[in-house]
This record gives sequence, C-alpha cells and structure tokens, in this order.
Amino acid sequence: MKWGSALAGTIEQKARGAFFTPIEIADYMAQWAVRGADDTVLEPSCGEAVFLISAGKKLRTLRNATSLNEGQLAGVELHGASAARAREALAEVGLFADVSEGDFFEYAASHRFDAIIGNPPFVRYQDFSGLSRARSLEAALAQGVRLSGLASSWAAFVVKAALHLRPEGRLALVLPAELLSVGYAAEVRRFLLNRFSSLRLVSFEERVFPGVLEDVVLLLAEGSGRASCFQLYQARNAASLEAEAMNWTSYVPSEGEKWTPAFVAQDTFQEYDALAAQTCETLAAWGATYLGAVTGNNAYFAMTEAQAREHGITTDELIRISPPGSRHLRGLEFSMNGWKALRSEGERCHLFYPGDEPSDAARKYIEAGEQLGVSKAYKCRVRKPWWRVPLVDTPDLLFTYMNHDRPRLIANTASAAIVNSVYGVRLKEGRKELGRLLLPLACLNSVTLLGAEVVGRAYGGGLLKLEPSEAGKLPVPSLEVINRRRARLEAIKPQLGTALRSGRLEDACKLVDPIVLENVSEATLTNLRQARELLFNRRKARAGNGKNR
Repeated sequence: MKWGSALAGTIEQKARGAFFTPIEIADYMAQWAVRGADDTVLEPSCGEAVFLISAGKKLRTLRNATSLNEGQLAGVELHGASAARAREALAEVGLFADVSEGDFFEYAASHRFDAIIGNPPFVRYQDFSGLSRARSLEAALAQGVRLSGLASSWAAFVVKAALHLRPEGRLALVLPAELLSVGYAAEVRRFLLNRFSSLRLVSFEERVFPGVLEDVVLLLAEGSGRASCFQLYQARNAASLEAEAMNWTSYVPSEGEKWTPAFVAQDTFQEYDALAAQTCETLAAWGATYLGAVTGNNAYFAMTEAQAREHGITTDELIRISPPGSRHLRGLEFSMNGWKALRSEGERCHLFYPGDEPSDAARKYIEAGEQLGVSKAYKCRVRKPWWRVPLVDTPDLLFTYMNHDRPRLIANTASAAIVNSVYGVRLKEGRKELGRLLLPLACLNSVTLLGAEVVGRAYGGGLLKLEPSEAGKLPVPSLEVINRRRARLEAIKPQLGTALRSGRLEDACKLVDPIVLENVSEATLTNLRQARELLFNRRKARAGNGKNR
C-alpha cells in the first residue's frame, strides 16, 4: 500500500492503495540503495516523490554538489494530479526528475537503473481488475512468474521493478508483510531468492503507518544470482530504524514455505520441526476443513427464537446453527445444552430454511425480505430460489479461523449447522469418535500453538487468520499419539475445561504438553512457548483498537 501525507484518509487515496511513506523510511532506503555519485534512480508509482527527494539528497552528498546529471532521477506515476505534485515537490527542493505519467506496467523494458526505490500501491485482488490487472500479470509472466487470481497489485509490481535493474542494481521497496506469509506470494518469494544474490528484510514492532492496520516490511535486494538465505531485522519503529538496523539474523527458507519462521530462532524452529514430524500430522490427515454456509445476509437468515415466533416460523422451517461469530466458542465442546442456553439468551440460533412449498408465515417473511432488498444482494440473487441458503455438511468439529490468541477446535456435539463465520471439519471415517472426543483437547500443546502462528497470517488489527488450506497444514497430534495416550488425556479434560473458560491458555498447555509431548525436555518446551509468545506479541503490537475474538 502506498502508505501518510496531505492526501491521507481520502476515499480516492484508499481506492488506489496510496498511503505515503514516512520520511525516515524513505531516507533509510535511499541511504542503502544509492551508493555512487553517478547512480541512476527510479521511483515507480512515485506519488509525491518522497523517495526521489531522499535519493536526490543522497546523490548531492555523494557528488558534493547541488546539481545532478541529467536523467539521474526518474519516476512513473499513473495519476496526473500526483505526477504534477511530484514535479512540484522536487522543484521545491531544487531537484528535477523525469516523471512519466502512465501505467508502470507499460513502462518500456529498455529503461535500466542502478537503484529502484519506492512504495508500490497495495490494491487487493477484489478491486484490482480489468486492463491494469491483465497488464500486471503479463509483466510478471514475462519474467517467468505466474501469479494467482488472489494476488494483490504489489506482487506483480515487485517482479516488474526488478526487470528495470542493472545486473548489480539495488531494489528497495516498502511491501505489505503478506510477502512473508500469504499463499499467492509464494511465487514472489521464489522469484526473489532466484533473482538476487542478497536479500534483507526489515520488519517493525510498531505500526509505521498511522491509521493503517496493515503490517509492512522493507525489502532490500541486490545483485544477480541465487540467494540461499535472507537476513532479517526487526526495528521498533520508523524513527529508530537507522540506529537499530544493524544486527541481522539469517534464515534459510524451505522451498515454497512461508518466511514467517524467520522471526523464531533457527534452533528453536528446528526443534519445532522435529517434534511436529515425530508427534503430529496435519489437520488435513484428520479430515477436510471448509467454510460455513454463505447466507448473503446473516441478519435476515439467522434468527433468534423471539424473531421466529414473531414471524410465525415453525421449527420445521428452521435449522439449528452455531450462531454467527465465534465468541461463544470458548471451551472444548459445543453441546446441545450450550446451544439451548444461547437460544435462551437471545442469540441467532436458527437458520431460516423453508421447504419447496413455504408456509404462509414463511412466504410473508420472504416477501418482507424482497421489500428490504435482501433478494438483491449478490449471493442471494445468483441462487434460485434466493431464500434457500446452500448448506454445507454438518461438521464434526468447529474451527475458529479469525482469532486473537489461537484457532480453536470445538467438538460439535450439538450437530449444529454453520455459517461462514467459522470453518467446519468433517473427520475421516475411523477418526470420528476419537477426533470429536480428544482432538480439540490434544491440540492445546506447544507444537500446535506455535504451528498456528507459523501456518497462519497476521491480519488487520493483529488477528491471526487461517485460510482453509492453511488450516489443513496445522500440525496436530497424530492418531497414534492420541490413541496411545487416550486415558491420560481424558483424565485431564475437566481441568482443561475450567482453564479455558477462565482464559488460562498457558495453564491448559502445561497440562497437555507432558502427555502429548512426552519426554520432551522442559528447556525445549520453554523455547517453543517463548517462540509462540514472540509471534503472538508481534501480532498484538499491531492490534490498535482491534477487539479480542
């Protein structure tokens, strides 16, 4: 995302992913990237030219002069008003740059530079479409990088920018921290390792773009060849960046895997990897994870008991559901008694689901929905009839995928249907009984808790989110381990329930670890817990006003 200046907060700015960069970051990146008095510098998507100004200041110092060579500074900017403002901002400090107005993805491949620095626009795939998207994908494919349909605008931007570097040139970009973790960025990660001989990443403990929840990293890449590793440093904030970014740690990533583990000490991650292989299998080995039913309007389709009575909807036209949201899913089990308690408290425990011939009361409710425009919502208008929600299988386990502390597995003994605020897990035959009984409990171990931070991603407000494919990779205790330790796990179930209801996750973990991770030293367990705490605290530092979920 072009991430703070005069335009900050405007609707237009947000629509085009433009949030402009703090000067401390621009200066730091220019200091790193600009090394010779005759270096040429490009700022693609230059906005208000903050990077060109920082680069110009560095070149003046190197040249010991106020003037630069013609063509040393260049910029590209899609929006005419921003291009004009860039020229004005440069002129105000006595600098000139060749600022081209146009789409960077159409910028001639023949242009080559010693340094490319900037802050690509961050537009998510839902809003990044049409000709601009087609050009971006084509530009990435020209360098052998095939991006998925979920890729945001910055991904192709990185690949295209690298095209314009001279062989030993430097690339310095502000990127969303999605680079480290999301699936669609795997091709970008692979490209960077194959294209550059040296890679460095700077992350921040605090958010550096006020009012923006998205986490960012600074990418510092140089040289030609293949990098076997990358180096990482975590600074407190933008103001402390220059003084602090000197103690780098190296990380050797596995092929195709996320780079998030770089924040964990290498030896601790090796311990985690080894224990996951010895005691765990993936959640996908237990069963399939899938999104709950998409209603198109939960406020209309999910009903309280009082609403159902008010509209005369009888039980044969209602389906029992886990209410939208996940705040009520705190323990190890979602039972029938628990469902009834929520129903009595006025939660939306029913899904409106009439048959082919709706009753008169249901017909009136449908007509009321049409008058309110519910039938015109996208998910409703594309299905026939619009008022019939397409159900998913009733899951054996409920899985909360957007969390403050950890994803929670809950046995669905109420046999409740689900809407899309939670995932469902349908256990494989031969694993159902044991999985419902003990898998939610056994997952409260240090390997699985750390694994959730590794396979998931930090989301806006510091939440931990797992996509279904990521949930499937979660390391959970194997069938063999749980079978072998069944009696001991069942014995601690009452204590665990009490700890979870009181929010004492650490106490629950210390009950489960000696059973699931038997014979693992206390020192190793401490390392795993501290690593998980480190990743958790990184998310929490970015939470802002986010609420626990």
